[in-house]
Amino acid sequence: MKLPWLDPEGPPSQLPSAEHALDDPAGLVAAGGALTPDWLCHAYSQGIFPWYSPQQPILWWSPDPRCVIVPAQFKRHRSLLKAARNRGYSVKRNTDFAAVIDGCAAPRGEDTGTWITPAMRRAYQVLHEQGLAHSVEVWADNTLVGGLYGVQRGGVFFGESMFSRVADASKIALLDLVQGCAQAGIELIDCQFPTDHLTRLGATTLSRAEFLARVRRLAGP
Repeated sequence: MKLPWLDPEGPPSQLPSAEHALDDPAGLVAAGGALTPDWLCHAYSQGIFPWYSPQQPILWWSPDPRCVIVPAQFKRHRSLLKAARNRGYSVKRNTDFAAVIDGCAAPRGEDTGTWITPAMRRAYQVLHEQGLAHSVEVWADNTLVGGLYGVQRGGVFFGESMFSRVADASKIALLDLVQGCAQAGIELIDCQFPTDHLTRLGATTLSRAEFLARVRRLAGP
């Protein structure tokens, strides 16, 4: 199947359905388009997200299987709850969204690259200013030591990235996100790709068909 190329000046409705994602590269839906709020909101409501490297065009993905967390199934390990209580961290929401994206984009270990390009940072900052993208931040005194960010559409929180500069900070941010989602009636947290870290905390995988069915039911148009 030929990869669709999208006109950035055209409507986001030209984005193909996720069911038409390629098998190679697995999950790639289309290339091109734009990172405006209309494009991003339409993509998320269809179970699709942007992910690309510098020097590449915008690439749109819908992997199969899809990693998710159901808040009621999150594993609140005793060690995590103890760390959240006793490490002296404070957890806040939406007080420094830009710093969280910067933390997520920073090099990690020997990896000096990032997929969070300047264009991506600007796009999600606009979404945040519109009340559609949110951050969870973990602070030690006045220093940001971890956090995560993502996009909420209806009853789904689409997680984008997390980072940690000290032990357990990203886990504590995720714990706070899960608690906040449960309180707000958000039924599904999208984690995109499975990792051992997420699996230990109760993440599971859904087939693309099941994930899309849930998103279309919960996220709205």
